[in-house]
Amino acid sequence: MVLFGLVTLGCFDSVRLGVRNGALKVKGGRRPVTTASSIFARLLRLPLPRTFHRWFGAIKVGLDVAAWATALICAAIVRYRIAGIGMSNTTVLRAIGVVTLAQVASGWKFNLYRGGWRYGSFDEVAALTRTVGFATLIGGISELFRNPRVPLSAFFIGSCFALLIMISTRYVWRLVQELRRRPEATDAERLLIYGAGDRGFGIVQDLLTDKVGQYVPVAFIDDDPTKSRLTIRGIHVRGSRASIGLVAREYRASSLLIAMTSVPADLMREVLAIADSCDPPLQVKVLSPLAELFGTDSSQIQDLTEEDLLGRRRIDTDVESIAAYVRGKRVLVTGAGGSIGSELCRQLVAHQPAELLMLDRDESALHAVQLTLEGRALLDTPNVILADLRDQPRVDQIFDLHRPQVVFHAAALKHLPLLESYPAEAVKSNVWGTSTVLQAAMKYDVERFVNISTDKAADPTSVLGYSKRLAERLTAFAADTATTGTYVSVRFGNVLGSRGSVLHTFRSQIAEGGPLTLTHPDITRFFMLIPEAVQLVIQAGAIGRQGEVMVLDMGEPVKIADMANALIRRSRRPIELVYTGLREGEKLHEDLLGAQDIDSRPFHHLIVHSTVPPLCFGSVRGVDVKSSPDLLRNSLKGLCNVSGQCRHSS
Repeated sequence: MVLFGLVTLGCFDSVRLGVRNGALKVKGGRRPVTTASSIFARLLRLPLPRTFHRWFGAIKVGLDVAAWATALICAAIVRYRIAGIGMSNTTVLRAIGVVTLAQVASGWKFNLYRGGWRYGSFDEVAALTRTVGFATLIGGISELFRNPRVPLSAFFIGSCFALLIMISTRYVWRLVQELRRRPEATDAERLLIYGAGDRGFGIVQDLLTDKVGQYVPVAFIDDDPTKSRLTIRGIHVRGSRASIGLVAREYRASSLLIAMTSVPADLMREVLAIADSCDPPLQVKVLSPLAELFGTDSSQIQDLTEEDLLGRRRIDTDVESIAAYVRGKRVLVTGAGGSIGSELCRQLVAHQPAELLMLDRDESALHAVQLTLEGRALLDTPNVILADLRDQPRVDQIFDLHRPQVVFHAAALKHLPLLESYPAEAVKSNVWGTSTVLQAAMKYDVERFVNISTDKAADPTSVLGYSKRLAERLTAFAADTATTGTYVSVRFGNVLGSRGSVLHTFRSQIAEGGPLTLTHPDITRFFMLIPEAVQLVIQAGAIGRQGEVMVLDMGEPVKIADMANALIRRSRRPIELVYTGLREGEKLHEDLLGAQDIDSRPFHHLIVHSTVPPLCFGSVRGVDVKSSPDLLRNSLKGLCNVSGQCRHSS
């Protein structure tokens, strides 16, 4: 019986592997061959009668009863002869009847015959084992009292045979079902899977039963030497990432799927370089974030994004649990049409504020953000506000009319080289504009004020950095002097995909055929995604303490030259990379924290709580914006370093 079970499993494994490798028409592979396994596969695909599904539960009971009968008869023949006693047909039939009743009763109790488990799953096998054990115990005790001369070992041997037969039938049926779900022929791409862990197993499981059949897994790649002989659902681990080229050639693979939840930037770039060096080059794929929710069908396999090229993954700051402070409140977002401001509006809407006020001086930007939020952009609602923060009477009027309770200050000029040429504009918008909004917030008793800053404010060397550092200090001053409300700043690095970002520039240059321009081969920057930057901003309003600067730990900085080369390789075009030299005020490497900043993380391990010295409003009002750019830059630099006392009346 054991031999029969093993042979049965082996035969069906051969059929399964033969069908996968022979009956599929795979892109880049051999033509389908008519074999015994492929003919058998076609027979198994014949439609089942409708009554079969209706009586499937009864069929399962019948198969299990037949398994018990077969197992007990065989066990009795063997055991009675060994015991040297005569075998009574009545005794065997009575034992079969008792154990059958016990099997059905316990199977009903353990939900085995009521559709409680997926047929052929590990959960059903566990329930089946409990059921068989219970039936064996009942049958053995019954026969012990009826006929003490009957060897109880026959029941235990028979139960093992019965369990093996039941498991075998379920295994065979599960293979049949998987085979029926596979398409007979498909132009599937042969896929290498990098990562033979739990996620890799799940991917193979899903792809082998994917009705669309766009991809078929052919081999695993894994760097763990202990997995070098591992086989998952008939798919073998064929080597480490150094073997990708050889394995791709052997299996005629056209794509490589990275089956990992988080890939470091250096590893991602190395895998991309290996894939590009293959002949022909492999298309590198990743999983959509939705794959964790809906499984890995073909639609969840997608091309690399710029975020993947950087090895950057979103950091969850658990906004939902702390964003209650905006629910039911009047919320104002300045700079609502910008990359950060518009995403802020989108995320804030989900937290159900009483009113979301969107302020910007760019009417086209307001049009775009209202269109994304409301599906229309008539610009005729009072929550869409066209105004310039340089106009103090207008700002006071807005606060007096709408009485916002929470303010997110995202309005700012941000392009470093332009502000180096026109520092007076940085003063008017980033410094005086922030001062105007802060004073209005204090006057009208805003409950929470969040100023959005940049990593260039840490030990600043540029006009942009000076202006944002001063904005942080002005916010700290408001925190010291306001009678009500909480005033904090949020500091983060470059934002992927924002307008004017390096990725946006590189995309445009590649679309035009190059060259890509970069200031220095060794320049590095911190990067984060727009959604996680906004999550930090929202969370800062909840956990930030009076006057603090919140800084997100953004991991390791990214070398921009590596990012540029990865984008060039991905474009598969001969694009030149040109170095233009560092610009005035530009750092080679940015810092998230300045030399005097404190690294304290009391609430979240990825969020730093630091402080900056306050600076009163009167100090910045004395800046002479009509002076030469050089004098103005020096004035801003000096203000960043002065102590907190006020040099002018506020």
